[in-house]
Amino acid sequence: MDRIIYTTMTGANAAAHRQSVLANNLANASTNGFRAEMSTFRSVPMQGDGSTTRVFALEATSGYLNTAGPAKTTGRSLDAMAMGNAWFAVQGLDGLEAYTRAGSFNVSAAGQLVTPSGLPVLSDGGAPIDIPQGAEVTLGADGTITAKAAGQPPAAVGRLKLASPTAEDPLKRGDDGLFRTASGDPMPNDAAARMLSGALEGSNVNPVESMVGMIAASRQFEQQMRLLQTAETNDKSAAQLLSLNG
Repeated sequence: MDRIIYTTMTGANAAAHRQSVLANNLANASTNGFRAEMSTFRSVPMQGDGSTTRVFALEATSGYLNTAGPAKTTGRSLDAMAMGNAWFAVQGLDGLEAYTRAGSFNVSAAGQLVTPSGLPVLSDGGAPIDIPQGAEVTLGADGTITAKAAGQPPAAVGRLKLASPTAEDPLKRGDDGLFRTASGDPMPNDAAARMLSGALEGSNVNPVESMVGMIAASRQFEQQMRLLQTAETNDKSAAQLLSLNG
């Protein structure tokens, strides 16, 4: 059978994967702090006699679009938007330190500062942050957490860990949607990092661009399917010719 089916198969698989990535991006166009995922592929020529015209599509290292999303003012004291290249540190379900740009925080029933999904937010010392019961919490530009209990003066109870990744140890997205360093080591606290209280960072997904990309990927997939049908037709024709010669 013509080896075109293997070439076409890799192209169809690449188009289907890109369609899946774009669909996920579009579904998270309104998710706070979401970073658009990117899919990249490279063309790899086949090696061997008679195969120089064959090119396979192989997935290359994919990453995410590292541009800030739009700022959305909420006025809520526990909402925060990391500025520049800073990220909030949280404790993942695996117990390890992870990072997110989603800064909508809450105080749990146990008195800990947590994300909407219940993950503990970490302090600049790498530990969960305890909030006094019934205290009114405010966040400073440097991540300082101030709590004011009834009848008591405001007091600092901790500081959010704001970390900035480097080119030597970039962040990679995990299956849980959180980001971790490529080395697996926690990033140090960035004392110069700043955040904006009372605001949230929106998703950096461009819905129109994602829709156009999905249409292009769909057409590419259809083209690969037509090539498979052409290969099947050619195979049937060759089989008929061979049966007539026989």
